[in-house]
Amino acid sequence: MAKNCQSPTEIETGKIVGGFAHNQVMALADKVVDAVKSGAIKKFVVMAGCDGRQKGRSYYTEFAENLPKDTVILTAGCAKYRYNKLNLGDIGGIPRILDAGQCNDCYSLAVIALKLKEVFELDDINELPIVYNIAWYEQKAVAVLLALLHLGVKNIHLGPTLPAFLSPTVVNVLVENFGIGGITNVEDDIRKMIG
Repeated sequence: MAKNCQSPTEIETGKIVGGFAHNQVMALADKVVDAVKSGAIKKFVVMAGCDGRQKGRSYYTEFAENLPKDTVILTAGCAKYRYNKLNLGDIGGIPRILDAGQCNDCYSLAVIALKLKEVFELDDINELPIVYNIAWYEQKAVAVLLALLHLGVKNIHLGPTLPAFLSPTVVNVLVENFGIGGITNVEDDIRKMIG
């Protein structure tokens, strides 16, 4: 039957630059550290997680488009398909979207954060210029969230909705102990997360 159907119509075009798992980013470590120290890179935003086709999830495209030009997105998982074809340019040769791969490659983003913590000789991972705006959609993201919480990461923003299985008691524990929050709108969230 497929052979008798018309060919699919292309719905989007663009170019994707990937391959920024921890080994590649560590190869650029000196360049990245220099860019942070010089102020060329002010913030990293982890925009990882899951995607869905609902219109409300366009928030992540708009968020990426409106980030300050001195901000780099660290991404993994299918949420990246909301913004990884955007032409956001680079900062001194460092692409503004560093794509580590799929959901299981969130490991690379954690390795990058831990390496930056070590390089900058920080005691707490939360002292890094990294904010987390995670797209929630499927249950497999629970493992990623639990890994971040285990590493002590705080003030993670989840959206566009919180997981349905979270009871009010569990939400209160996450908010009180880890500063977990939701998202609102792009303008207010960039002001809150990036400053």
